[in-house]
This record gives sequence, C-alpha cells and structure tokens, in this order.
Amino acid sequence: MLVSHRVIEHSNIAFGTSGARGLVEHFNPDVCAAFTVAFVQTMRFAFSFNTLAIAIDNRPSSYAMAQACASAAQQLGLTVIYYGVLPTPALANQAMALSIPAIMVTGSHIPFDRNGLKFYRPDGEITKADESSIINGQFTFEPITNLVALQTSLDAANAYVSRYLDLFDSPFLAGKRIGFYQHSSAGRDIYPALFEQLGAEVVLIGRSDKFVPIDTEAVSEADHQHAIDWTKQYQLDALFSTDGDGDRPMLADEHGQWLRGDLLCLLCAQALNIDALAIPVSCNTAVELTGSFKLVMRTKIGSPYVIAGFSALQGHYPTFAGFEANGGFLLGSDIKVNQQLLKALPTRDALLPILMVLFAVKEQSISALSANLPTRFTHSDRVTEFAVEKSKHIIEFGHAFPGKLLAQLGLGENNLSQLCSVDGLRFNLTSGDVVHLRPSGNAPEFRCYAESNTLEQAKKLVNHVLPLLAQIKF
Repeated sequence: MLVSHRVIEHSNIAFGTSGARGLVEHFNPDVCAAFTVAFVQTMRFAFSFNTLAIAIDNRPSSYAMAQACASAAQQLGLTVIYYGVLPTPALANQAMALSIPAIMVTGSHIPFDRNGLKFYRPDGEITKADESSIINGQFTFEPITNLVALQTSLDAANAYVSRYLDLFDSPFLAGKRIGFYQHSSAGRDIYPALFEQLGAEVVLIGRSDKFVPIDTEAVSEADHQHAIDWTKQYQLDALFSTDGDGDRPMLADEHGQWLRGDLLCLLCAQALNIDALAIPVSCNTAVELTGSFKLVMRTKIGSPYVIAGFSALQGHYPTFAGFEANGGFLLGSDIKVNQQLLKALPTRDALLPILMVLFAVKEQSISALSANLPTRFTHSDRVTEFAVEKSKHIIEFGHAFPGKLLAQLGLGENNLSQLCSVDGLRFNLTSGDVVHLRPSGNAPEFRCYAESNTLEQAKKLVNHVLPLLAQIKF
C-alpha cells in the first residue's frame, strides 16, 4: 500500500493557485493516483457522492494522466464520467450541476513538457483548507499497475454550449465575421458551432496538432502580429481565442488589437450590470475609475482569493463577480441576462466575457466600446526558468528595502509613493506609474506588471525591469 502524503511529498509537484503543476515526467501514475485519492477522501469529509468527473486539455500527456486518476477513483468504488477534451469551466459547470467532484487534467498556459491537475468540489473550486488536506492527508491506495480505458461523454460540452445559447433570443452576431484562432485550445471543437448558431460567419484559423502554450497575460509578439494580419486578411469584425484549457479569453478588435484581459472583463461586468467586484491587485485601476460598481474589492492574485472575496460580498450586493488580469471571468452570483437566468459559475471562464462584449457592441465596433474606458494602460511579461529561491530573495529584499530594490531596477531610489505587499511587491511611483513584481505560484517564472497613462510607457517599464531582475545579486 502507498500513502498519499508520502507520494506527493516526494513527487516534485508544486501546488499553486491553479492546482498541482509540474513536469510531465513527475506525474507518473502513482503520483496522479495519490492526488486523486487524497482529493476524493478530502471531499468525503463534507460531501456524499459516488461519481467523479474527469476532463482533459489537448496536451499529449493529459489522457494517460486522466487514466491514472480514473484508475485510482475506481479503487475507491467511484464511477468515473470522462468528458474528454473540454474547457475547464465546462467541466466545472457540469460537476456543479450534478453535485459531484471533478478533476481537470491541464497545465493551462505553461509549456507542454509540464502539466497539472485542477480540483473541483461539488460546489466549486477547492479551498486552501482542502488543498492542505490533499497535500498532507494520510490516505492509502494500491499502486497503479493498469490504466483503465475511458469512454467520452459529450454531456458537459453540450450543457456548456446551452448555458450561453439560452441567454440570447436572436442571432445577434448575424452579419459579423468572427475569426477563431483554434491552436490547441480545449474548446476548439465546440466554440465554432456556438458562434454560428448566434449568427456569425466563423473563420477558423491556426489549428495546431502540437500543443501551443498561449499565455493571455504575456501574448507573444508573433500572436500580436497574427491578430493584425488575420483581421485584415479575412476582413474580421473580431478575432477570439482562449488559452489551452479555455478559462482565459483573448479578444481582438476589428483592427486586430488584443484587448487586455482585465479590460475585456471590465466591459463584460459593465454589460452584465454587476453591482460589486472582487479582483486581484494586478488588475487595471480603470476598474475603479469607471465608477460603474458599488464596490471594488482587491485581493491576492489567483482565483481562490477572488472566490474567497465573494463571501464578503454575498448578502450585501444583489450581483457580484470577479476577474483576473489574465481575463478569466468568475460569476459569483446568479444573474438575469435578457430576462434569462444565468447561474453562478465561480471559476475562471473565457466564454462569458467574449460573448458579452460582442453582445454589447451590436452596431458599434469593439474599439469604439473600449475607447470609452479610462486611459490607463497595463502590460505584463515574465522571465521563465527563473529560480524560485531567487524570486523569494528579491521579494524579501524589496519588502525590507524598497528604495534599494527600485534603485537596482533603475527606477530611482526616491521615486516610491506607496508600496503594496498584498501579493508580491506593487510599487506606486511618484510619476503615477505602477510596477508590480510577483513570482509565479506554480512555475519557475517571475512576472512584472506595469501600469501607466500610455501603453508605450507600460511596455517600456516591463521591458526595462525584466532583464534587470535576472542580474540582481545578493
């Protein structure tokens, strides 16, 4: 017999804000089983169920990992429903509807040589207490010697499409040419039909047989240029895509300019007439400047913290939601859209913000709608393969000596007006610019976010700071 805690402890797998992530080679069958057993047994403390839902992204390693998870679940006497390649929010939507737990095999935007497991309770994402139980629980299981074959159910995909089709009583995209950058997105085979049923002429672009690790917070220069070229080539009214597992959106206007994720979600929240928001500290301050919301609560970065913020909003505001700088929109409360009830889905979702912004523009353009927002611009990028220990040292040093760290980053020792350490280090400078440093919670990466009155300055700040981070010595 194996013990889940011991297997996880020696697995080299880290638990971050989006679940367990690590190198594919470390997610062997017993490690996948250990996480599955610990998750299921943790859920049994609070819920009664006999079924587990599993879905995957398009990574080459994901199916075998799902097989290992399913094999472990069967050891525990559970029936497994396998939904195949599916957007993460579609799995969460189905699991919540059935009141059963779920495991999503995905590494989201990280490179294909890595993967991950994301866990859902019957009522939504796991909590930090659940996470601790999964990591530290002393649950036993037999080593995995055979991987079960999995048969795909389409029920979750169909329910997810219906969730949004049912909101609109007319094909409001009639006459629109909408491009879809398919790459290896988990939703690439279900989105086109949805948009066609809403009236759009859909142009399919860039499908890839290889996994493409698209990060919506750090869109590559190639994808920036692709959007411009494709929009012109196909005469598109809009171009959309998602990250690998379909919980972070990308939407480009009629000129091929990608909207920043937080601004896309801000437009969505306005279109939904949301009363209150919980959003991370890294989101654009244009959210407050619009004056559109009764309350804007700032949290640490990561969906668990946004969801935790919902508890403070519930009972005080009729409708509430959250979103992240990467564009993932979390609907915290039920809401009426076109007199139709849209149930809460408190996990990152790429589809809702894309659809609501397209619905909001109607006869105008996306660029005209976004031009109404306050002129604050953000940009972010990351250094990859950045040692986690070095990241920690930089944050500790900057917290103790913020002026000295600013000086090492070439930003001036005396230019700090305010320091926020809610998550990483967020420097508000006397110029009005903002520079936010934060190590990734689940990968050897260091991110820099910047905000300024011009996009050029925001980009300049990020491009200036990132190379200097790597040169810092202690």
